[in-house]
Parts: sequence; C-alpha cells; structure tokens
Amino acid sequence: MRYLVLAFILCFSLSANAQILNAESLRKVTDTSGWSGSVSLNFALKRNTKDFLTISNHIHLQYKMNKHLVLFKNDIAFQKIEGDKFENGGISHLRYNYRFHPRIAWEVFTQGQYNKISLIDFRGLLGTGPRFKLTTSENYKFYLGTLVMYEHEEIADGVTPIQRDVRGSAYLSFSMYPTETITIVSTTYYQPKFSQFSDYRISSQSSLLIDLFKNFAFKTSYTFTYDIFPAVGIPNSQYNFTTGITYSFD
Repeated sequence: MRYLVLAFILCFSLSANAQILNAESLRKVTDTSGWSGSVSLNFALKRNTKDFLTISNHIHLQYKMNKHLVLFKNDIAFQKIEGDKFENGGISHLRYNYRFHPRIAWEVFTQGQYNKISLIDFRGLLGTGPRFKLTTSENYKFYLGTLVMYEHEEIADGVTPIQRDVRGSAYLSFSMYPTETITIVSTTYYQPKFSQFSDYRISSQSSLLIDLFKNFAFKTSYTFTYDIFPAVGIPNSQYNFTTGITYSFD
C-alpha cells in the first residue's frame, strides 16, 4: 500500500521528457504476483535546435495479479540549454492490461505530460485497444499493439490553437534476453491523426540493460522522435540519449 500512496503523491508533485512515452519500458518481467517496480537516475545529452544537458528521475510501479496488470510511470527531467537555466518537463502514465487469451490482452491507458523545451503546456491522452504477443519464445518476445486514443493538447507557441483529436497508436516492440544479465528492448510507435493521416508522429526507442549486482542495473537508451507538425520553432526530429543506474524491487 505504501507504494501506491507514493505513486499518487509523485503523480501530482513530479512530472517525462519524451514526446511519446515507450510503454514497453514500463513492463517488468516477473513470475510473481503483487508489487514490483524500479527507480532510476539518468543523465542525458540531447539536441533539437540547441544542445541540452538533462538530469532525470524515473519511478515505475507495477501490480500483477492473475490476468490483471496495472502499470504506473512518473518521470521528471531538468534540462539546461547551452548554459541557460534549467527547465523541466514531466509525464505521468497509468495503464491497465487484461489478458483474456494467452497471446492477447486488452489495454486501457491515460497519460498527462508537459515539456517547456518543446513548448507543450499540456498533452492529455486517453486510449484503448488490443495487444498481441507474436512469439512464444521466452528468450525473445515480439508484441504488436493497435490502439485508439483521444488527445487534448495545448501548445505555447502563440499560434497553435488547442487541439482535440482522435489518433491511432500502433506499435511494434521486441524484447531480447541474450544472457541472464543482459536485456534489450526496442519499440517503434506510429501515431496518425484519424481526420488527417498526413499529421502523424513516429517514435523509436531502444534500451540496453546490464545487471551489475543484486537489484541494480546499468541502463542506456536512445530515443528518436519525428513530429510532422511540431510547435512553431521546434524541429520535426529530435533525439535523446540517456544513461544511468536503475534499482529494481519485487
């Protein structure tokens, strides 16, 4: 229960830096029911219109029981732009999975985020759809998700009006476990606006985790995002490279 209380406190007191959150990075592989999760501290070098130094903290909680899975993610990031003051961005994500077939689950999620660097005052999402497991091997796993989501977005560029749209969110993800101490996870998202398919976002994230010792791992991730219609003055493509230490618990 104390983990649940902590999660909701953080949800309102902290907030990620990514344009599209990689939900696959939330999933902690475990055979046991109950609570599990992780905490990490990362440093990042990022570029869009300028160079950025980012310090970020990520907290992930997961509750698993039989066919039910609840995921909570809360991130906060502080960015310094070429010697200027630090600015912050944040994201909170809550997702529920119900596995009604060994290889099919139904997902429902909600998400809120802001990012001063990308001029996003607020972006709220509410979505649902099926998730398919494409493989049966435990050493490598492929998943396909096809979701529909409602998006409310407020941009601080002084030009873009408030956006209220319905988008698709299709993703292809794989997880590989080449050794007992190494995990590789990669996910690519495609999110078009249903009323205008030429308005879309693409995001790809790949992560490498190496176990150091009990409950601690080294993690490095590379994220690339492309938004066909970003805020005025923000480039279409951005990248983010992070590395740090992750603590996991069961």
